[in-house]
Amino acid sequence: MAAKVYKPAAEVNLGPDSDEFYISPNVKAPRVAGLLVKIFVWILEMPIIGSMVLYILKKDNLINKLVQDAEIPEPPLFTSTHSWEDIPEQNVCLTKPDLSPPERVQEAVSCLPASLESTLAGSPPSSPKRWTIRDFNRAYSSGEVTPVQVAKRFLAAVKECSGPGLNMAFFISYSPEDIIRQAEESTLRYQRGTPLSAMDGILVAVKDEIDCLPYPTTGGTRWLGRARACAADAAAVAQLRACGAVLAGKTNMHELGAGTSGINPHHGSTRNPHNPGRVSGGSSSGSAAAVCAGLCPVALGVDGGGSVRMPAALCGVVGFKPTAGRLSNAGVLPLNWTVGMPGILAGTVEDAAVAYSAIVDQSQPSYLRPELNLPLLKSSLSIKNIKLAKYVKWFNDSSEDIRSCCDKSLQMLHAHYGWETLDVTIPEIEEMRLAHYVTIGSECTASLAKYLDKLKRSEIGWDVRVALGVYGSFSSRAYLNSQRLRNRQMYFHKEIFKTADVIVSPMTGVTAYKLQDDALKSGELDYINGAALVRYSIAGNFLGLPAITVMVGYDKAGLPIGLQFIGRPWSEATLLHIAFAMQEACKKHYRKPEVFYDLLKKD
Repeated sequence: MAAKVYKPAAEVNLGPDSDEFYISPNVKAPRVAGLLVKIFVWILEMPIIGSMVLYILKKDNLINKLVQDAEIPEPPLFTSTHSWEDIPEQNVCLTKPDLSPPERVQEAVSCLPASLESTLAGSPPSSPKRWTIRDFNRAYSSGEVTPVQVAKRFLAAVKECSGPGLNMAFFISYSPEDIIRQAEESTLRYQRGTPLSAMDGILVAVKDEIDCLPYPTTGGTRWLGRARACAADAAAVAQLRACGAVLAGKTNMHELGAGTSGINPHHGSTRNPHNPGRVSGGSSSGSAAAVCAGLCPVALGVDGGGSVRMPAALCGVVGFKPTAGRLSNAGVLPLNWTVGMPGILAGTVEDAAVAYSAIVDQSQPSYLRPELNLPLLKSSLSIKNIKLAKYVKWFNDSSEDIRSCCDKSLQMLHAHYGWETLDVTIPEIEEMRLAHYVTIGSECTASLAKYLDKLKRSEIGWDVRVALGVYGSFSSRAYLNSQRLRNRQMYFHKEIFKTADVIVSPMTGVTAYKLQDDALKSGELDYINGAALVRYSIAGNFLGLPAITVMVGYDKAGLPIGLQFIGRPWSEATLLHIAFAMQEACKKHYRKPEVFYDLLKKD
């Protein structure tokens, strides 16, 4: 099979009439779980036979042809960081450069619409209004309920949904004593009239890839928490704590972030609150599902290959990944340092905006620090003259229900706001997916090498042993060529953003698929569904672009569908505006998940 020879990026036609060929992922790997995955691992780990199997897998899935052996004229680009550009944005508030996290939260709250209904007279109806950060803050300030009461309801809900009846597996660890202690301190502040911010007393769950005292950081394993001590809060966690947030424990995740399903044989497989017989998505599975189930309005995740946005879409919540460098990676497991960063899962776009304001990295000297715009969501007309770039072949490479629902959503945006959709070509989408896979895999094995060399293989889940075997097989040439492809894609996307404000796509190619019993103890290898889930995620990570997903409807089985907007570097405020507009157009059709807890109900 001849290796691909790429022409210079500047010669590629990015218009709708381009002759660039779209490659839909043709994954050649059957789903295996249970005994079959164990047999496959044994074969893969044999010294000679395993190497032959890996070569065939990479050849059949086009890694050799499109990446490793390809001829690429561009030099490698090793990071996805962007120089600060002062991009004109509509309806924004420019924050002062040296505000504290609580002060930034107050700025963000002042940008929200005034007409949010906030009453505890009734619970969210079957078409639920999710309780927001502002709802909790108002309830605490009025004395209708206290942070301690909400924390106790939270603990009761976690206990119930973690039991044998539901077995939702949202959390890896949580400390009732620590949660109640934080809530008691918050309650005292409200009683004294001195809450730290609107986030005081707000429950926030943290993915177990992010350091948060007093918990170990396991990365979804059963060994990493022992091998690597958690000595301090991650930067994002410390900022939330400074705002008075109640850190509610460490959420479940796909082991080492090495999968898209959220199936974890060590800590339980996180189930989808809309249908507990379906996967939640990964790898920030517990964070997405906990927000979906109403256990907290906001949670932290980490997004290295869609790991915040994919589970957000499958669980029907907001998933927001800012520009690379906008949030600090300090205290996050360095599993994939050039593509991964923290992200936000939230029940509403408003809450994503408030949490974002709290955790923005302001540690750099002011002359190096990107300016921070917050979206003025008060405007009834939102923002004008938005142009949405759509690559039709890529957009349509999804299930019929997703394609139809997302198309209707774009029509809705045009009807409501007059926003235009531009047809474009984004070349080499599958090549970018494979280059990202080589990059994230190579960085993961390099990061973990000092641990894996001393570790018994039996400590690692079967599916992750396969992933690590593949990751460790990538050559230096494959990695270098992947960075050349990153350079090409950076050029293509910058060119598209000269005429469009955002790129729009479905968030996933399929909705939440069935969680099968044979995978619960062994994990599973399902690269066909995995490729469909990750199809639209890659640019946000490989190119460091900000991206957000918001729910726009359901498939015929009642499972959520997410629509994604990818923005220019540093255009988070515009993305939040667009996502808010989309949410407002769709929210009257939102349904209550099958597993859902109302923490502001009256006793």
